[in-house]
Amino acid sequence: MNVNDYQRLALRSEAPQRTRNERLLNAALGLCGEAGEWADTLKKHVFHDHPLDTAALSKELGDILWYVAIACDALELEMSDVMAENIAKLRQRYPDGFSAERSLHRAE
Repeated sequence: MNVNDYQRLALRSEAPQRTRNERLLNAALGLCGEAGEWADTLKKHVFHDHPLDTAALSKELGDILWYVAIACDALELEMSDVMAENIAKLRQRYPDGFSAERSLHRAE
């Protein structure tokens, strides 16, 4: 699926008639909540000897993407542009791939 198609389809399930600030706050709180659920599932695997529940982790990642789509739309951004900007930043920061040395001594 194309990421911008996903963004448009995800918006179909957003509650209607919200202000921009409400949409941004909903996205911010939702991202925190879903990231917490993702982390909790992983915590149970690592520290409580539960089997790794990749299905649950996948569902939580989907929920995280939904909130990212809402945030991007509220900011009048396309997810693909945000993703491309992030890759450009990472290429500049780590032109030859990740390096602990470059991570420790970043120019920015």
